[in-house]
Parts: sequence; C-alpha cells; structure tokens
Amino acid sequence: MKDNIKDTAEKLRSYLEDHKCTDVVVIDMEKECSWTDAFIIATVSSVGHLRGVVHQLWGEIKDLGLEVNNRHKSPGTDGWELIDCGDIVIHLMSQELREFYNLEKLWKATENMV
Repeated sequence: MKDNIKDTAEKLRSYLEDHKCTDVVVIDMEKECSWTDAFIIATVSSVGHLRGVVHQLWGEIKDLGLEVNNRHKSPGTDGWELIDCGDIVIHLMSQELREFYNLEKLWKATENMV
C-alpha cells in the first residue's frame, strides 16, 4: 500500500476509534483487487451510532482530501454503510453483520492487515 494511502487510512482508523467504533481494522487490498487499495472495517453499536458516525465522518473525509464516490443522503437502516473513497473503502457494520459477512476472512485479511 502506498504511504500516503496508508497514512490516510490510519487517520481514518483513529477517527473511527475516537468516535466509539470498535474492532477497527485496515486491510491492504492493493494485491487483492484492482479497484481499491485499502478497506477499513469498523463495528458500530447501533443504527443510531452508525448514522452519527457517518454524519460526522463526511467532514473528516473532506478534510483529508478524499472524494466520496457513492454518497447517500441518509445511511441505511440495515446496519451496514459502505463509503467508497476510491483508494479507501470504509465499511461501518453492526456486530451481527460483521460476524455474518466476515469480510476479513473473505479477503484473507489476516495476511494483509496493516
């Protein structure tokens, strides 16, 4: 993963942890797929927490100079919000959905965690 992307991903990880997201991981996707360099996966405690984090995250994304490719006006109520910033894709997920989809295992993240 390029240093600038890694630095930005680390700033986003810290931001999410500061906003009470848990189990925040950064996965180097550069060798795994052609459309992004990093996944950030974080667990939110409720749909309300998800909405609050997403609402606050827009400012941080803008401050970091990232462009969002799929901005929704309102986060979904299903417990999973995907924010595509091109080089970095952020997954905010409920604990249940995170366990069910297990993206870390799907993308063999244990080998690629930053």
